[in-house]
Amino acid sequence: MPSVARGRAIAGVFVRRWARAAVRARFGLASAEARRAAFARETRHACEDLGPAFVKLGQLASVRPDVFGAELVFELERLQDRVPPVPYEAVRAQVRRALGADPEEIFASFEREPVASASVAQVHRAVLREAYAPVWGAPLPAGAMVAVKVLRPDAAAVVAEDLRIARAALRWPWPLRVAHRASLAGLLDEFAVTLADELDLRREGRTADRFAFDFRDDALVRVPRVVWTRTARVVLTMEFVEGWRLSELTHAEREGVDARGLAVHGAVAFMRQVLELGRYHADLHPANIFVTPDSRIAYLDFGIVGRLDAAERHAIAQVLAALVYGDAERALTWSAALGVTVPAERRAAVRADLSALMRRTLSEDGRDVRHFGMGFLSMLGRHGVAIPMGYGLLVKALVTVEGVARALYPDIDIIETSRPFVTGLLARRAADPARLAERLPAAVRAGLREFAR
Repeated sequence: MPSVARGRAIAGVFVRRWARAAVRARFGLASAEARRAAFARETRHACEDLGPAFVKLGQLASVRPDVFGAELVFELERLQDRVPPVPYEAVRAQVRRALGADPEEIFASFEREPVASASVAQVHRAVLREAYAPVWGAPLPAGAMVAVKVLRPDAAAVVAEDLRIARAALRWPWPLRVAHRASLAGLLDEFAVTLADELDLRREGRTADRFAFDFRDDALVRVPRVVWTRTARVVLTMEFVEGWRLSELTHAEREGVDARGLAVHGAVAFMRQVLELGRYHADLHPANIFVTPDSRIAYLDFGIVGRLDAAERHAIAQVLAALVYGDAERALTWSAALGVTVPAERRAAVRADLSALMRRTLSEDGRDVRHFGMGFLSMLGRHGVAIPMGYGLLVKALVTVEGVARALYPDIDIIETSRPFVTGLLARRAADPARLAERLPAAVRAGLREFAR
């Protein structure tokens, strides 16, 4: 679709949705809160109407309460990436182009109806025709059930077109603060990188193999094995995982699954990803985690992954330690190492607000990471502090993990699960000979000053 026509279509969807919001808000007669909620809800529906680019962009925007406000963030978190499937003939043609033959020839069987359909790809169940030895894990025998993820034929073109339109729209004279305009431009840049990764399914396969290697010795974590002989840029074939979604946990517990134990282990596994491995699953919504009949956590969909270097992991450990001890100054100092820079003239005000937020949400009676994390991002936005996308993504991932864990075990303390990794990382850092050599002169000077008193 030409840019002009697509632009008109996008504008038409938002006008129609926002007009509906105005009616529901009684044309301004409702309370301000009700008006904001109505417009936020219709904005979410507009994103769902418009397809992959807007769904993914909305999901990224949901980590930025500093820019978009609490009501819109709440709605964007609920974005449903479900669309009608493409016709089977289009799927067959896509597989034929990618793998050189029709799916009925490649697999022993291939179900025409997808088991899941999203804006970028859809998943079909199939059966392997021959055995396969994966990069990690036990061989998959002939007759094994697999999930075949097929990119929608028009996904790349639609995403590229919508991204061009979004960039052009950002240049319009909207009544935006300079900081918010810059944040939106950064969001579009991050969005372009994220979508480029998701539009090449081989990247997801390589990430899945990396996670399988990382957790090869963890008996409670399962990562689907990738079938590389049946994988290409637009087709990804992986082991099919049977299990229960979080909404089906009552049935799982009746079958003997230890939900509380899995909640704790899942939180620990996430902290290990962040603080030890430096790679973390950044899209852990309930549809991407299964509980298997043999009481394991199965990770699915590795399209969005965060990466952290050693210095960033150390800074995160320091921030988590600061949260445990309620030390706002320490939290700000180490957040700066992660790119959150508070101007000197605003530091006292930000520190005071952060201390108050910690007291409200991180008391010994119960830590509420969701309200702390999203409240922290909103508070930084109110003070005009820029938030790097990676920082927001990490906070959102931590908040999501807490939500998933509490669905299994309501009393879990997600920050407490980080303690062994935080203390271990900080202890190793302190014992590092190179770091010790850096600190020794200052320590000697401090000791001499004490003796001189």
